[in-house]
Amino acid sequence: MPGFVALLWLGHLPSWRLLLLSLLTAASGYIAVYALNDLVGAKVDRAKFAGGDINAGYAVEATGMRHPLAQGLLSMRDAVAWFVFWFTLTLVGAFLLRPVLVLVVVAAAGLEVIYCVLLKLTYWRTLVSGLVKSAGPLAAVFVVRAHPPLPLLLLLLAWLMCWEIGGQNIPADWNDVEEDKRVGAQTIPVVWGLRVAGTLVAVTITLTLVLSMFLPWMSPLRLGTLYRVSSAAAGVFLLVLPALRLVRGHDSRAAAKLFDRASYYPLAQLAIVSFFVLLHRPL
Repeated sequence: MPGFVALLWLGHLPSWRLLLLSLLTAASGYIAVYALNDLVGAKVDRAKFAGGDINAGYAVEATGMRHPLAQGLLSMRDAVAWFVFWFTLTLVGAFLLRPVLVLVVVAAAGLEVIYCVLLKLTYWRTLVSGLVKSAGPLAAVFVVRAHPPLPLLLLLLAWLMCWEIGGQNIPADWNDVEEDKRVGAQTIPVVWGLRVAGTLVAVTITLTLVLSMFLPWMSPLRLGTLYRVSSAAAGVFLLVLPALRLVRGHDSRAAAKLFDRASYYPLAQLAIVSFFVLLHRPL
């Protein structure tokens, strides 16, 4: 997603130096945040494992090595060292790219801690999840634009949050309903039931598709009808169709399928915008 957003706003390929530094910083940042999630949520994850096998469900959770800290496969000291290494690397990379990005990195880590802490307190934490997932792409904007227009940033944030909430967060919680009930988690599927959760998925996925039609406003490229049709087609195949199956069937396997399909949505958007960037590249 950060790669797609950067190309969209920049309109051309960045220098190799900027690209490599950005890739390293983004990768280390995501590794650090996921590690932080396991660190803060270790106690709850242990409780889930104690109650039986966790439903494998979506691809991210399919490996037997998931939550290694909670399973006792990794010591707390090693887990902390792993997080500190990647987080430090992220801070250094962010500073070299643009010093203001250090604040984005710190904010993302703080929001991730808040997201984990709110597990047993409120289902509104899904909004925090949207902010965490948006941090990387928003940082990518500041890599290529020192002073991006606030209205366009808010449009981008709304699109990112709708994709994360409808395509990732609620489906993931849907897949974990039984485990979450055992530990007293307050998620949308647990608190409001599957019918309401399905309605929210349908609404946020629809908004994702609609808002994506306005993303060309952010680019210096002339992204016309062909771009919008391609983007919409990716959204229908990867988001709308699996969301409809989930809303109709209320099946946890359909939730896992939506999560997996939605995970490919950023890659599809990156491929589409890359085509148009290369198409407009001077010969």
